[in-house]
Amino acid sequence: MRPCTSPLFDSQLFDDSLLCSGTLDRYESEAREALLRVTDQLAAVESPTTGPYPEDLRGLVDAIDLDSPLGSNAESFDELKKIYLRDAVYFHHPKYAAHLNCPVAIPAVAAEAFVTSLNTSMDTFDQSAGATLIERRLTAWTAQLIGFPQLAADGIFTSGGTQSNLQAMLIARNAAVSKTSGPLPQRLQNLRIYTSQDAHFSISNAAMMLGLGHEAAVGIETDGHHRMDAGKLREQIAHDLNRGLVPMAISATAGTTDFGAIDPLGPIAALANEVGAWFHVDAAYGGGLLLSSSHRERLSGIELADSVTVDFHKSFFQPIGSSALILHEADSFESIAHYAEYLNPKSQAQQTPNQVDKSLQTTRRFDALKLWVTLRTLGAVRLGTMFDRVIELAESLEAEVSLRPQLELAAPVQLSTLVFSFKAPGNHLDCSEMNELTNQIRQRLYRTGEAMIAATTVDGRRMLKLTLLNPNTTMEDLTEILDAICRVGNDLLLERLEGARA
Repeated sequence: MRPCTSPLFDSQLFDDSLLCSGTLDRYESEAREALLRVTDQLAAVESPTTGPYPEDLRGLVDAIDLDSPLGSNAESFDELKKIYLRDAVYFHHPKYAAHLNCPVAIPAVAAEAFVTSLNTSMDTFDQSAGATLIERRLTAWTAQLIGFPQLAADGIFTSGGTQSNLQAMLIARNAAVSKTSGPLPQRLQNLRIYTSQDAHFSISNAAMMLGLGHEAAVGIETDGHHRMDAGKLREQIAHDLNRGLVPMAISATAGTTDFGAIDPLGPIAALANEVGAWFHVDAAYGGGLLLSSSHRERLSGIELADSVTVDFHKSFFQPIGSSALILHEADSFESIAHYAEYLNPKSQAQQTPNQVDKSLQTTRRFDALKLWVTLRTLGAVRLGTMFDRVIELAESLEAEVSLRPQLELAAPVQLSTLVFSFKAPGNHLDCSEMNELTNQIRQRLYRTGEAMIAATTVDGRRMLKLTLLNPNTTMEDLTEILDAICRVGNDLLLERLEGARA
């Protein structure tokens, strides 16, 4: 095998370990072996989980001596099956209905070979060249879907919605501070972010990380559909203005984690404009509606935002991580721009398109390639149809839930999640005992591997939640999950009764 390092350097220890021209045969054979192992494992999956608890796996992992290599990929893969593959959670299984994890588009998975093998870094053009232009084209495409002006808007790919929301709030903070005077600590202390009580926790965490404190994120009451109440928002802002506080930002949600609720974007945008607040839309979940042929109008008003978060690794069926922050005005990135002579000198900022100029990350993966290859292979229409399908499934499942007297929906279906309670007619369990029963139903289904579902708390009551993001799931799969919930719930009630009698 021809060494790929300098002949002046003793390369014998390394020339068969690094990916380069002299190791392509090995790379191909070992990549093929890895692919075969994965496909064999996927083909053997019979349930979304084997139901392991931490204590079931911790001993296996802790027993491995990381200072004693096995010497071959085959042995490493054999070991990996025991500590990871066998007990992994498989999101592609039709009875996985827990969190916002999607099965991934095959073209995107194939594109990972390019992303990882070339190891492109997206910080500067001289490390990424065409990759920079591909990412920029995709952010422009997303901005166009949102309805932003094509020549003015801009964006950046991020690791996920949490980072996208943090960056949006950072830019909003900088914009608010620039409009005020006085000592900086006092200016920061007076800033407020308004968001729904059902908004993602990342907004509150952003307030904390930006030095504003959790209390700066003000949760606004929601209506019966769990959408932010625009009237309550106006009242809260008026109250805070009278106290000398400054509305820094209003963060609306387009697809809350629990209920898929979409806040009234148009009225909130108008209020944000009225009080001079930054208007952000967290569409990490509901962003897939941008491609929908049936439900796009649900995002009416999103084009009025100053910034939008979109998670492609949710409703665009991309592998983790693939998210983007899109800004209505590219100039808004200037408040976070940073320059280093050894990387992206300011003197070259106008000539060289360096993505690090507008990113919170320096070294960054070329995650945009996955979406690019998916669009060029499947097309946007097909992705939109896939998201429409899971919405259709959720709406059909809503009718199924209503037919079962032991199940009660907490709110109407809005995207592809259902939150409902299991009822025990005739029993005398208090709220605490019912909450415990709900957790037990979920845990037993997990432990047996029969299905994976989620849970959440609404007004102090623990409830079950189904999250649908798999267009290959059938109504038969979903009705079997509902049957299992009722069966397990009744079994647990019987066990409780028998235990009380004993």
